[in-house]
Amino acid sequence: MLSQNMTDKIIDYIMSHGGDFAEVFAEHTRRNQLAMTGGNMSEALAGIESGVGIRIFSGDQCAYFYTEDEREENLFRLLKENWKAGEPVRPDWEKLSADQKIYDSTTEYFQSASVKDKMKLMEKCDKAGLAYSSQISQMYLKYLDMDQHVQIANSEGCYMEDHRMKTRLSIEAVVRDDQDVQRSYYGPGAMGGYEFLKQINVEECARKVAQNAIRCLGARACPTGRMPVIIANGFGGLFFHEACGHSLEATSVSDNGSEFSGKLGTKVASEKVTLIDDGSIRDGWGSGYIDDEGELTRKNVLIKDGILKNYLVDRLNGKKLGLSANGSSRRESYRFAPVARMSNTYIAPGSDDVEKMIASVDRGIYVKSINAGSVNSITGEFNFNTGETFLIEHGEITVPVHSATLIGTGGDILQKVEQVGKDYELGQGFCYAGSGAIYIGAGQPTVKVSEMTVGGDEIC
Repeated sequence: MLSQNMTDKIIDYIMSHGGDFAEVFAEHTRRNQLAMTGGNMSEALAGIESGVGIRIFSGDQCAYFYTEDEREENLFRLLKENWKAGEPVRPDWEKLSADQKIYDSTTEYFQSASVKDKMKLMEKCDKAGLAYSSQISQMYLKYLDMDQHVQIANSEGCYMEDHRMKTRLSIEAVVRDDQDVQRSYYGPGAMGGYEFLKQINVEECARKVAQNAIRCLGARACPTGRMPVIIANGFGGLFFHEACGHSLEATSVSDNGSEFSGKLGTKVASEKVTLIDDGSIRDGWGSGYIDDEGELTRKNVLIKDGILKNYLVDRLNGKKLGLSANGSSRRESYRFAPVARMSNTYIAPGSDDVEKMIASVDRGIYVKSINAGSVNSITGEFNFNTGETFLIEHGEITVPVHSATLIGTGGDILQKVEQVGKDYELGQGFCYAGSGAIYIGAGQPTVKVSEMTVGGDEIC
């Protein structure tokens, strides 16, 4: 990591040679990952990443470059090679006093847990899942942790440090009979150290995953066409993360590259929809105390009762939009320039009863989990592949069906949200975009969409 004297030198050089804004981002990160297959350790990885990224605004231009070599002579060589500095036009630029803050809430560092301790935890899951039923043929376990220390300084008086720790255990069960093979998955994670895994019953989690996999055995062909879709609570919220969340990031909005560009204050969704992104949730998988521009994270209400209230805004795109940055700038590491990205994004709880919601559907599907999806933020067109999926017939969930493809546009689907339950839950995952792979939370209560295009494999 850099001394404050060094970050001051870099910023002074940039600002006195024609820069309008200067930022230094330094990082030191440790990562560990273990995987277990069939009760045997199949992977053990550990790594350290350390480096510095420098960002400069000059007029309408933005320059970003990075290095692993933190020596002073290398940093200034990098500056001079990658940025065409002007003459010292502002040698006496007014430097703002730095407000230095350091954040760290971790109570037990995961380094205090040995590899043997982590393996024992995974073995517990493996045995619990296999013991649930003889139909469980395989358990896959993955443990990961990250210890990231970042330092952010800029020409507007920011000098911040954040210590971010993430811990996660992923559990997958495979079940098979003579005619079918099914899988189920659960991956609890949090911002915190090894203490997080002591707060949950990992064996019960493994049994639940095994039970869910068995429920999907004998899945039938999935129907095709326009029909009601009910999306379960928890990580089903990934649907809205993809369907409309990316289109609300300033990186899309600022160049009129989003279906929501220029629509602040207008009705873009059903009045049932309140969409929130909150990077300040305590222990949240997508949380941090500051974002990657040094702004305090916060709760940003994006859509309130169907009305578009806000975007996720980073510093650069905020300048284009005339909006202030709102703690939403993120990056995978020092190798990436920060941009507006989601953190923990969710549909706020409503007041509808889930049983009545299901009872209102004559024929449709119930989606327990979403595997993956993609969206065109300009048009809002999306498609998603479902995981555990069930048929709803005459107001009841009846049989499992094969995974389906959900097709539509974000703006259309938001208007068709008909009911929102009270059973809010937040799940954990990763998001891959322009500034790299980042930790995200996605959540919701159970939600009913009145009509959506479902691509199934049923032959009519």
